[in-house]
Amino acid sequence: MGTNSLYGPLDPAPDAGYAEPPPRMGFFTDTSVCIGCKACEVACKEWNAVPDDGFDLLGHSYDNTGGLSANSWRHVAFIEQPAPQPSMDALAIAGGAPAHPDFRWLMMSNVCKHCTHAGCLDVCPTGALFRTEFGTVVVQEDVCNGCGYCIPACPYGVIDQRKDDGRAWKCTMCYDRIGDGLTPACAQACPTQSIQYGVLDELRERAAQRVQEVEGARLYGHDENDGVGGDGAFFLLLDEPEVYGLPPDPIVTTKELPAMWKRAGVAGLAMAAAVVVSFLGGRS
Repeated sequence: MGTNSLYGPLDPAPDAGYAEPPPRMGFFTDTSVCIGCKACEVACKEWNAVPDDGFDLLGHSYDNTGGLSANSWRHVAFIEQPAPQPSMDALAIAGGAPAHPDFRWLMMSNVCKHCTHAGCLDVCPTGALFRTEFGTVVVQEDVCNGCGYCIPACPYGVIDQRKDDGRAWKCTMCYDRIGDGLTPACAQACPTQSIQYGVLDELRERAAQRVQEVEGARLYGHDENDGVGGDGAFFLLLDEPEVYGLPPDPIVTTKELPAMWKRAGVAGLAMAAAVVVSFLGGRS
């Protein structure tokens, strides 16, 4: 994890070899103001030429995509649940009757987290996945060989393969746009500013203020001490992560990889030494 004081401990770009990278960029998604319009999904597909998903109605909500996939780099979840019950004081003020429906919609536009410690990068054998100067993680489709190693390596289940060619696809945070100083298509299209794009440190300050303003709000993916070292795309949620289909304790699958290689190296040296001793002993 990068420790350059100019960019902060959450910036992995220096570790990726960028000597003087720009500030790390990211997404802050405030689900409390998401209206489920799916403008982000449409804008993502249009800008990145992402194929449609078949527009299959799932039968249990207004959602027609169901989750992130090779053909859905943004996914707006619709979650219907009983509304929190008002307190007795609130009922008294309202004349004894609830002043709101007995259910609520939780909506969230999900996306690749662009992890600080990205397991997909660790396992990719071709270099198709790479870390950009903005700290994001991008797949080069012309380099991907379709091995699929990155798919189980992602703790969020973000990466997917297209059935027609087998290559891996996911959000790039519109690398071609942000390189020109433009806002990613999804954030540009969001009518409520639920999806906010900018310098990650500034977004985190904004999110800390927002969580104080919204009753029952909590942040997800903001902690640099979590199992992935913090995310480049984090969220304000109104319920537990599991309700939104997010893992409560994501852990990068390659976390122990350096220690494993070290142990393998020590074991290899010990084996080589044993062979040498055995050979010399046999000659004597």
